Amino acid sequence: MTSQVYKELTLSTTPTHPPAVAAPVAQEERIQTLDVLRGFALFGILTVNMYLFSHPFQNYLLPPSDLPWYDQAAKLLILALSEGKFYTLFSLLFGLGFAIQLERARARGGPFVPLYLRRLGVLLIFGLIHAFFIWIGDILSLYAILGMFLLLFTWVKNPRTLLIWAAIFWIALQLGSFALTGLVMWGRSVPEVAVEIDASFAIQEEMFAIERERALAAYGSGTFWDVTVQRARDLTTISMGSLAMAPMVMTMFLIGAYIGRRGLLRDVAAHRGLFRRLLLGGFALGIPANIIAALLIDQTGRADLSWSLAAANFLLSLGGITQSIAYLSGIVLLCQSLPWSRWLAYLAPVGQMGLSNYLFQSIVCTLIFYSYGLGLFNQVGIAAGLLLAIVIYATQIPISHWWMARFRYGPAEWLWRSLIYMRPQIMRRSAAAR
Repeated sequence: MTSQVYKELTLSTTPTHPPAVAAPVAQEERIQTLDVLRGFALFGILTVNMYLFSHPFQNYLLPPSDLPWYDQAAKLLILALSEGKFYTLFSLLFGLGFAIQLERARARGGPFVPLYLRRLGVLLIFGLIHAFFIWIGDILSLYAILGMFLLLFTWVKNPRTLLIWAAIFWIALQLGSFALTGLVMWGRSVPEVAVEIDASFAIQEEMFAIERERALAAYGSGTFWDVTVQRARDLTTISMGSLAMAPMVMTMFLIGAYIGRRGLLRDVAAHRGLFRRLLLGGFALGIPANIIAALLIDQTGRADLSWSLAAANFLLSLGGITQSIAYLSGIVLLCQSLPWSRWLAYLAPVGQMGLSNYLFQSIVCTLIFYSYGLGLFNQVGIAAGLLLAIVIYATQIPISHWWMARFRYGPAEWLWRSLIYMRPQIMRRSAAAR
């Protein structure tokens, strides 16, 4: 059994005669290490999202409030280890999946772009439903839109070109952030302009405070319709944050596409030295950068542009890339070790039905916190939320194992694939496969 798990976690099997007709990836073709990574990323994403599930997102944009020591410790822990590291890891895996799908389409000899556009279109529908009727912190819509830009890199021949473009997107993001901060700080050096800038920030902070009270009332005690209306209001504000995330997501898409084009996960043993360097270098850069960023954000907050906030965002961005790559490298290397591969195999079904589990987290958490559920909105601290995230994720592991032992896809994956290929997919596993 151990050797079989090891093979599943480290090898990708490519059929000798690829099918000529587009179809979902067969079980034996899956790269199980990717499923482990997706499962791992889902836990990190939940630890970050838990605060947004349980509190108004406007809290992020208002000056930091005093917290008990345990909530303060949990906040710094999430900032240092999770925030900005797992949506980047998930973005990297999205780009890696793009490269694998492109490679398989070329091996099959069939068209890639029409099928991929259908994938993105269905994903966008999922994302919009998720954002407007379940939870505002949706990432699927952004992935679907930016995934269309990935098609511009379909014809790139040299994988290094993908890294160059990744660097361009990331540098442009940093230059834009520092340029905007510099403009504001220059304006504040002129007394007349400083008065106007401070007044505009005060008005903005007052608006955030008003919206926070509206959110507390809607999510805490409103009807489902009240919550839906508030979600729509919040989405108009949070969409600006999504635009700011876009260059970072594209950066990770392209890094993932580079890894896929290089085939680094197809032969990990041949690239073990590279993964070790990425692991050590990623943590050596990422951990200090993230700790400093966490301390700066805790002191300055995110509401007012300043050099301290710009430096914190830069360090969080740098740490997000390097630490997410370190996480990936660590998981990949551990999957080469028989004792670890057996334990990590428990995460593979969670990642295999990653879309279902992502939506499951949103549905369960909104039912816990929103008024049409248990109504615990704004009543659970950061430390308790972190413990709740661990409990929810621990519950998802056995549920995913039970489900994937009986079915080929998660429920959301089944619907997604059925819509993509415009025919219902076979859901149940055969008795022999089970």
